[in-house]
Amino acid sequence: MKKFLSLFLALALVLSLSSFAAADDLPTITIMFHGSNVTDDSAVLEKVNEYIADKVGAKLEVIWGTWGDFDEKAVNVLTSGDKDVDMVFTCSWSADEYNSYAKNGYFLKLDELIETCGAALKTAIPESLMQAATIEGAEGKGIYAVNGFKDTATQNTWDVNVTLLNELGYTLEDLQTKGFFGWDEIFAKAKEVKGDSFYPFLVEPMVAERMVTNSIIVAGDAGSTNLLSLYLNPEDVSAEGAYGNKLLNKFATEEYKAFVEQMHKYYEAGYIDPALSVAETSNDARTNHQKDASYLIGTQSYAYGYEFSQDVIARGVEVKFVPCTDPYVDTTASQGAMMAINSASEHPEESMKFLALLNSDPVLMTLLNYGVEGIHYTLNDDGLVVFNADARASYSPWTNGMGNVTILPDTVDEGAGFRKAFQEYYAGAKGIPSLGFVFDNKPVENEMAALGNVAAQYALALDCGAVDPETALPEFLSALDAAGMQKYLDEANAQLDAYLAK
Repeated sequence: MKKFLSLFLALALVLSLSSFAAADDLPTITIMFHGSNVTDDSAVLEKVNEYIADKVGAKLEVIWGTWGDFDEKAVNVLTSGDKDVDMVFTCSWSADEYNSYAKNGYFLKLDELIETCGAALKTAIPESLMQAATIEGAEGKGIYAVNGFKDTATQNTWDVNVTLLNELGYTLEDLQTKGFFGWDEIFAKAKEVKGDSFYPFLVEPMVAERMVTNSIIVAGDAGSTNLLSLYLNPEDVSAEGAYGNKLLNKFATEEYKAFVEQMHKYYEAGYIDPALSVAETSNDARTNHQKDASYLIGTQSYAYGYEFSQDVIARGVEVKFVPCTDPYVDTTASQGAMMAINSASEHPEESMKFLALLNSDPVLMTLLNYGVEGIHYTLNDDGLVVFNADARASYSPWTNGMGNVTILPDTVDEGAGFRKAFQEYYAGAKGIPSLGFVFDNKPVENEMAALGNVAAQYALALDCGAVDPETALPEFLSALDAAGMQKYLDEANAQLDAYLAK
């Protein structure tokens, strides 16, 4: 098996060499990925460009956006009409939120390009995902981004450093029994043992809020700081939650108030790193603490098999992911990782050919995700990928943000048959009652912009516990009201009611 895979990858690369001689005459297409940890891509891009020369008719350059800098870079590229970036990551939760940016004309409508240049997508990507990408955009109803075949359901989990938890004399059962509102004793023990500079609670603040309150992201809502909440039934995600199918101002609920009050207690006690409460440092601080395993309990938007990823294994501790609910299918998950073609691109056909190839061709997908065989990884006797830790440290893209993960080979840490199990896991996920709903914010886009500015001033600090909710929360709610929150809510609920009545 190992020889077969090695020969397959090698042969495919060799066959492309004849066309590489003319590569200098080819146009360059540039793609911007999200969530990556890549500092050296030279060997990979050399092989990629050898391989795609005759298949795409272009050379590739990559902008490796990180969790800390992608949002700002992507928004700047799109809003400035930068024609030098052809393809950009988008989704239902990024700052360049798919639905709103498609409606505002930043992404090309792809239906005709898929027919002429991207036919391979129709067999590589499930029809349900193609449908999830079909929205009302600036050029009418259609597909404005290629939907990645990744985890197609959402599941938020507590990310637990079990090694440290056990050292402190506690078990996962203790953690689950005490729950979010009862972890004071565990955190205090961690500080006592590890010292004052150790922060046991490692949160992505807005994810923590959703985990504790059982609220979910609403597709089409403000991308960077969500304003609306739809509440799940944690016992059965396919049934109505406590508020039914009604959209709420998440910041005005009793659930939110209880959450931020407890977070403030944890923050004041020194259990949360202050860097997490600052937009410019939050993501990088969280990533660094994860890498170093310098945490006890964290938050994680989980994808099946994440415990086998190199990011987790490199921490050097036992890690367990404790779910808050069963996985659920919603519009946000279905639009969770996509690649759009910039409407300012001068190379739309070559870009579409590339995206179709990336999502249908195991050779290209493996190159861009795992690197070059013999440098970044080897294959063992069972044909499983074994990473070179040193090389992988400088080349570690975010796989789920790239495309069709089901065509990648299994890794030794995942085990044989992982991709098959991955697909079966998500096939069993239940849909929420409002599955498919996308809020069209166009009628209230001015209010959304104003509300987003208000939320940017308050939400992160409140979610992280860095400010006292007794004073900050009323101020926040008052500012939201003044910015048009009720009009925003009324429009969103009117649309949801109409959608559910169909």
